[in-house]
Amino acid sequence: MFIKAIRFSLALMTIGVPKEIKAQENRVALLPSAAYQLVRRGHRVVVERGAGAGSGYPDSDYEQAGAILMSEHAAVFAEADLIVKVKEPLPAEYPLLRPGQLLFTYLHLAANRELTEALLKSGATCLAYETIEINRRLPLLEPMSEIAGRMSVLVGGYFLAKHCGGNGVLLGGVPGVLPGKVVVLGGGAAGVNAARMAQGLGADVTILEVDVERMRFLDITLHTAHTLYSNEAHLMELLPTVDLLIGAVLVPGARAPKLIHRDMLRRMRPGSVLVDIAIDQGGCAETSRPTTHHDPTYVEEGVLHYCVSNMPAAYARTATQALTNVTYRFIEQLADLGLAGACQQQPALLGGINVQAGKLTCRAVAEAHALAFVPPHA
Repeated sequence: MFIKAIRFSLALMTIGVPKEIKAQENRVALLPSAAYQLVRRGHRVVVERGAGAGSGYPDSDYEQAGAILMSEHAAVFAEADLIVKVKEPLPAEYPLLRPGQLLFTYLHLAANRELTEALLKSGATCLAYETIEINRRLPLLEPMSEIAGRMSVLVGGYFLAKHCGGNGVLLGGVPGVLPGKVVVLGGGAAGVNAARMAQGLGADVTILEVDVERMRFLDITLHTAHTLYSNEAHLMELLPTVDLLIGAVLVPGARAPKLIHRDMLRRMRPGSVLVDIAIDQGGCAETSRPTTHHDPTYVEEGVLHYCVSNMPAAYARTATQALTNVTYRFIEQLADLGLAGACQQQPALLGGINVQAGKLTCRAVAEAHALAFVPPHA
């Protein structure tokens, strides 16, 4: 239970937490404990009723934290100087954004020209969690990549079951029967977590990676997994025997490279499974298209595709806690200091600005859509 809020004498900002409206998106952008800390610092926090219910945080928790509950989705946008979300705005939310407003969320603009153009038109300043980089790491993306990586093996193993359309291979095998073969494309946060989970199940795991130093790290830390330099020839050699193929490639801010072409899928055995973690950034397979948790799979070239674009939402409570752990300090800086002051204190925030006052300020997104790029400023 929260004690009565004590306000610090700081500039007041209103932080809005709308309920996510993406299909089966149960995460919420701010924990009640984080709302409490912002209220203590002198800010107003407005939360849409039911925003935290899917993650197990009832409205009463936000009330005890000192947040103001609002019944209307649009009212949260109208009240807030800073909107914090989990997923990108959907078309119904485009008109709710306004000039001078800050939006802080996952955007993945390189795969969505319509959203990019809508944000440019809104006049809002839009910061993307996934393009904030510190010491060559993406700290606000990593927790969701970790969840998606671990989850990819769980869902992949499940859909390998014959009654799900899979080839009937148990990833861990049994005594006297060889384990299933898992190939992971990319050895970043998602890839290493996928490999760890698959290795823990007893599967035969191979990770394809282009960074030699990263391969050395993977070789040392994942004792039974194999590493292989990532190129098309090596992937083609592996495909005829792979049971679960996991796409975990990432180019920060940019569209995912299409490493898997349709003709390559024809080399795979019928009933094998592809889990494309990169679908938020357009997917790493030519045949990938976004799916939902309610209808997560489809078959192309005999291969069952799992391409859910908000995978961590399946484990909403864990994901919400992990997300707030990494986003809160940035939200606090934006609330306390405004955009200019926050960027001065934490320069990495500049890299998060994708759209600013009608200008496209992320080079990778501009290149993806062949639009003009303007450097961000605070």
